[in-house]
Amino acid sequence: MEQWKTLSKDVILKGSRFLTVENHTVQLPDGRIIADWPWIITPDFVNVVAVTDEGRFLCFRQTKYAIAGTSLAPVGGYIDPGEEPLTAARRELLEETGYESDSWNALGSYPADANRGCGTGNFFLARDVRRVADPKKDDLEEQELLELSREQIDEAVARNEFRILPWVTSVILALQFLDGKKGEHLP
Repeated sequence: MEQWKTLSKDVILKGSRFLTVENHTVQLPDGRIIADWPWIITPDFVNVVAVTDEGRFLCFRQTKYAIAGTSLAPVGGYIDPGEEPLTAARRELLEETGYESDSWNALGSYPADANRGCGTGNFFLARDVRRVADPKKDDLEEQELLELSREQIDEAVARNEFRILPWVTSVILALQFLDGKKGEHLP
């Protein structure tokens, strides 16, 4: 199969470092040209499923602007310019929870939207996390750090309590890894 070709790009909105919208002209493999293909640029991000050596899963109960009510959420955040995904994952875990880990597994990198961009999610499992500092509170949303058992995490997934697609995806991938599926061990 052939890939689509980008023939031109025009910025139509430069909102901030968190959002750029472009209009692309693309050529399909059969030669057709689409002159107004919207493309959304947002920073790549990480989600970290963190598990203590006692098997407790760290997650947040929090609010987000795009959802009504609360959601459970793993650790996560944007990757800074020039930062490697694993470095961002380690930084976010420490900043948001005060925990760190020496045992990391990559669970994959996934574009948020295959046809429109919207950044790439990089998912990690951090095992044997331990508290080494106080968290740095800088999120805009209210959040509460929880320690849940495996049973509670399984129930939360089944009840759709992780209400954002990358969050539930990272949790399910981590659970599969912990159940014996292979992933990539990182230094």
